[in-house]
Amino acid sequence: MSRDAPLFRRVAIIGLGLIGGSFAAALRERGLAGTLVAGSRSARTLEQGLAMGLIDEGSQDLALAVRGADLVLLSTPVSAMERSLAALAPGLSERAIVTDGGSVKGSVIAAARRTLGDHFSRFVPGHPIAGKETSGVAAADAGLYQDHRVILTPLAQTDPAATRAVRELWTALGSEVLEMTPEHHDRVLAETSHLPHLLAFSLVDTLARQGDSTEIFRYAAGGFRDFTRIASSDPVMWHDIFQENRQAVLDALALFRDGIDGFRDAIAAGDSDALMGIMTRANTARAHFLALNARTSYTQARHSDNESSMSDQHDPTFVVQPGGRLRGRARVPGDKSISHRSIMLGALADGITEVEGFLEGEDALATLQAFRDMGVVIEGPHNGKVTVHGVGLHGLKEPGKPLYMGNSGTSMRLLTGLLAGQAFDVTLTGDASLSKRPMERVAKPLREMGASIQTDDGGRPPVRIRGGQTLKGFHYDLPMASAQVKSALLLAGLYAQGETSVTEPAPTRDHTERMLAGFGYPVRSEGPLRAVTGGGVLRACHLEVPADISSSAFLLVGASIAADSDVLLPHVGINPTRTGVIDILRLMGADITLENQRDSGGEPVADLRVRSASLKGIEIPAELVPLAIDEFPAIFVAAACAEGDTVLHGAEELRVKESDRIQVMADGLSALGVDLEVFEDGIRITGGVLGGAEVESHDDHRIAMSFAIAGLRATAPITIRHCATVATSFPGFADLMRSLGLGLEVQ
Repeated sequence: MSRDAPLFRRVAIIGLGLIGGSFAAALRERGLAGTLVAGSRSARTLEQGLAMGLIDEGSQDLALAVRGADLVLLSTPVSAMERSLAALAPGLSERAIVTDGGSVKGSVIAAARRTLGDHFSRFVPGHPIAGKETSGVAAADAGLYQDHRVILTPLAQTDPAATRAVRELWTALGSEVLEMTPEHHDRVLAETSHLPHLLAFSLVDTLARQGDSTEIFRYAAGGFRDFTRIASSDPVMWHDIFQENRQAVLDALALFRDGIDGFRDAIAAGDSDALMGIMTRANTARAHFLALNARTSYTQARHSDNESSMSDQHDPTFVVQPGGRLRGRARVPGDKSISHRSIMLGALADGITEVEGFLEGEDALATLQAFRDMGVVIEGPHNGKVTVHGVGLHGLKEPGKPLYMGNSGTSMRLLTGLLAGQAFDVTLTGDASLSKRPMERVAKPLREMGASIQTDDGGRPPVRIRGGQTLKGFHYDLPMASAQVKSALLLAGLYAQGETSVTEPAPTRDHTERMLAGFGYPVRSEGPLRAVTGGGVLRACHLEVPADISSSAFLLVGASIAADSDVLLPHVGINPTRTGVIDILRLMGADITLENQRDSGGEPVADLRVRSASLKGIEIPAELVPLAIDEFPAIFVAAACAEGDTVLHGAEELRVKESDRIQVMADGLSALGVDLEVFEDGIRITGGVLGGAEVESHDDHRIAMSFAIAGLRATAPITIRHCATVATSFPGFADLMRSLGLGLEVQ
């Protein structure tokens, strides 16, 4: 795909191997350069590049090759870069930008500093993370950099305009451009690229030197072949990399040696827990790495490297065709709130806790991984089953890195309370969305208990917790109803001296209190007050997680607003602190019945039957607001399809969720043609006809799913941008909704 005007008039490429040749091919294909010139010591390479149409000119004199160029890419081996830089420097024009493709930045930057003189400020160190098993100009591939990462490592003295120009060029080639310091780059690459190559070379060499190595290689399984594939890489290039990045490679090798020693010791001692801990951490960490690398669902990566679904899209967009109906039986994922707490309390209990129905979504998996990082052995999840080997209230270990909470505010807030009383320091981080959310409403009362907690500007993550503090029980009156704040304080109270009590202004979900009791830890409940006394013991148990009523809400609303719909949702949790959505929809006229009501592990459950109904607008009772706080985006869609006005007040907390859910829903509904009025603490929605539009989810899973079900009553298609976060709470949403009748396409 070519451009009307090239980004650079004249580009010189020094070193026309795979990296340089592919760079030339990509520039040529996309029309990003006027004239392409190559510099190489090899006349044959230049002739080949000219014959392939990759370049317009070539020269063995590097200074001549770069003359008049406004961009120079240095793609020679790392060990040859200083020699090449010295040779080309006399030919550089004043405006020329120089960048490189070397996989070791420290030595290349030092060479550029020695050779470029005043032109050093126009040098932008770079490293495209791309390659093939084949090398040389004949392997040039115009698509080599598409959907791959390029790391830039500019210095303080690097001209920002030069960095911007190089960033723009790589972006135009279809790459994702990242920036980091040279030191960080060399350390990360040593651990993730250089070390694996070293190990592959070493393993193949070790086995090849055995007495009868042919037997080993003849019967080697696919795993051996896959792992040792990278030993086919160019030995000369990797020799140079190991030499140039010597210290970082040695440091990475030392880390690996420590890990191997731990593995060997566990096997030698027959330590089953230690062995399982290493392997389960590695198993899920690899899935996490795959997800981060592809910007996909952690859940999807966990199950398959190749499976194709919504979760595998880099940034999926929902396109919903208008109309349709929902019919059938659908088991929605496990309750997210209970899944979080099952891991937390199971980890702190004495004994082994078995959990069934665990939600394998991004948020709950973030909690699970955090406890693995703190030394807890956790098997699974496998089809919703998790086995947690509890370490007791004081058995957690200091993690070797910050605990990453992804998009999960529940994980971060509850863990802030739980970790406030530990003996070690810990930092909690999250993704871009979570990093904007307020944490002081948890941190402030915890400080009153004696915790040492720091938040970033504006009271936002990261959250830094200093260990070794003595917590003292106290009483706290919640300024606004919040199950997360209440739970954080009760969890901190497990480690406090004396009693910790919380009074809430309105009822909120009580999963923490119920589950504490299920683990044998007494909770005092008197009206709106909940209290625990520190120093007790949690005892392992068996838990069955009911289906999530928050996830069910999208089907409850969808089946209510779409004509001729009839849906059965089995085993849904109907905890009275969570059924606000059912109560509100029934007040609006929804046809929802609760069948087969029963108890499951201390939580009430039922099968929910919902059929089409004519909804009417209502003024939502204040006492129901905290009982439906997470379900309001879906309720807003119901209101948009109801006759008359629906009015909500007292829902300020909606503004500090994954997004400002009041404003974001208002913007999207307005785009669909809905008449509404926004208040500081709520909204008025007048039901009517929904049109089609393109709406923005703001990376909020509940916003994305709410506008998806709005398509059932729309008169034109609805396009919803940025839907990757749906996997945080409802993995498989798209497939399930399609199976019931929603015309949902994932692009």
